Amino acid sequence: MQKIIFLDIDGVLNSNFWNENHQRELSDGTLIDEDKVYLLSQIITRTKASIVLHSGWRFWFDKNIQPLRKESQRLVEILKRNHIFISDITPDFSTEEIRMAKKFSLVKANEILAWLHEHPEVEKWIVIDDLCLHNDKIEKHQLKTNQILGLTQGDVALAIDMLH
Repeated sequence: MQKIIFLDIDGVLNSNFWNENHQRELSDGTLIDEDKVYLLSQIITRTKASIVLHSGWRFWFDKNIQPLRKESQRLVEILKRNHIFISDITPDFSTEEIRMAKKFSLVKANEILAWLHEHPEVEKWIVIDDLCLHNDKIEKHQLKTNQILGLTQGDVALAIDMLH
């Protein structure tokens, strides 16, 4: 049975607690909370789920999921230390207007659904994101993190339940 975690980064693997104290690092994409990555690894270890990146960070990877920037390279290194690998990325349905306004939440649901349509072998899936994705089907599968806290131990337990 194939299980997928559609992963967002900001508000999941970092948080507003980190944002307030490390604004420069967050804005240039270098801040990932390694404790949050460890929590994510607990979900993957227990469920054997694969990661599909649906975060805006996916634009920092090429079509072969190789890092294009130092920020994405650092993310890959931190994930790898925790035995986590990005298996795929969602398609990009954003427009110039969406990119300029940073309103990616308006298209994320359709990107996820399109990815799922292309992968009918997926039987269980969840979306880990701090934003509302404006779609009832996605909402039923979403673990919505608190952007002030990022991923928590309680979220880990819920994600494991959702994938079992």
